[in-house]
Amino acid sequence: MITEPIGSIPRPASLLQAITGFHAGTISQQSLDDAYAAALRDTIQRFEQTGSPVITDGEQTKSSFATYPLAGLTNLAPDGVVISFADGHTRQLPRLTAGPFRYGQHAGAFVTAARTYTKRPLKQAVISASALSLLYPGSGIPGYSREQFTADLIDEAASDIRGALDAGADSVQIDFTEGRLSLKLDPSGSLLRSFIDLNNQVLDRFSIAERQRIGVHVCPGGDHDFTHSADIDYAGLLPDLFHLSVGRFFLQMASEPDRKRILAIVKKVMAPTHIVFIGVIDPISPVIETPSQVRDRILEAASVLPPARLGSTDDCGFSPFADDTSTARDTAFSKIRARVEGTALAARELGL
Repeated sequence: MITEPIGSIPRPASLLQAITGFHAGTISQQSLDDAYAAALRDTIQRFEQTGSPVITDGEQTKSSFATYPLAGLTNLAPDGVVISFADGHTRQLPRLTAGPFRYGQHAGAFVTAARTYTKRPLKQAVISASALSLLYPGSGIPGYSREQFTADLIDEAASDIRGALDAGADSVQIDFTEGRLSLKLDPSGSLLRSFIDLNNQVLDRFSIAERQRIGVHVCPGGDHDFTHSADIDYAGLLPDLFHLSVGRFFLQMASEPDRKRILAIVKKVMAPTHIVFIGVIDPISPVIETPSQVRDRILEAASVLPPARLGSTDDCGFSPFADDTSTARDTAFSKIRARVEGTALAARELGL
C-alpha cells in the first residue's frame, strides 16, 4: 500500500532566526542560504529515518505553499484577497498591479536542490493555478486584461509542473485548499467549477501517463492550528473535485467527523484509474497518532474503497506558512513515522 506525505514540515528554529535576521539586515544572503541548505539536509535525513518511501523537501525554502512563485516579483501590491481562519486571524494574498504575469520561482529548483541529498523518490507540491488567479484584481488592470492574465497563468502553471517532473520528481501534487473555501465564498458552486476548469486547462498540457503522476490535495486549510472552511460540508466539494484530470487525490479525512459518509461519496465519484490517498494523520491535533490508530483508519477506508486503489497520507502539511510554529518539528516527524508504520500494519492485514 502506498503512503505519501503532503508537503510542509515545521522549519527549525535556526532557520526561522536566520530569516528574521536577513530581513532585519543583520545577516547576509550567504548566511541565509547556508541556513536553508542545513534545514533542507536535516529535513530529508529525518524523513528518511521515518522509513517514508516517498519524501518531500518539507518546503523549507518556501515562504509559504501558496506564494513561492511570487518571489522577487515587483508588480505586486500587498492589499489582495484576505483569507480568514476560524479563530479570526487572516492571511492576505498580494494583488497584481501590472502585466505580464510570470513566476519568479519555479518548483523544479526545489526538486534539484533536494535531489543532492537523497536517492529516495521525491514528491513536489505546487500551488494551483486557481489559487494564483486570485491575484488579479476585480477592477482589472489597464492594458492587461483578465484573458491575457489567464493565458499567462496557464502557461506558467504548466511550466511549473513540467519543470518539477523534468527535474526528477516522482510525482507532483497540486495544492487546492481553496476548493472547499470556494463553497463558502460562493455556495452555488460556480466559483468552484470555474477553478476546476482553469486547473484542467493546465492539466490538458500533459499526457494521460503524465497525469497519472499528478495529484491534487484538498483540505479545509491549516494555519496556527485553525482551518478556514471545515464548516463547509465536504460532500459539496467531492463530486466536482473528481472532474479534475489527475490520477491521484489526496483527501483530508482523519479530522473529518463523519468519515464513513464521506468515504461512501468518494466511492461513487472515483474512477477505476484513480488512486485515493486518505488522510490518517491530523497535523492540527497535538496528539501523536499510534500505528494501530493509523491501521484502523486505513482499514475503515478499505471497507468502503477498493484497497488496491487506496493510499494513506496526512490531512495537510504541518506548516504551510513558514512562520507557523504551532506544531513542533519533532511532533511532525513522529506523526509521519506513525503513518508509515501503521500503513505497513494495514497492508499486511489486507494482504497487499
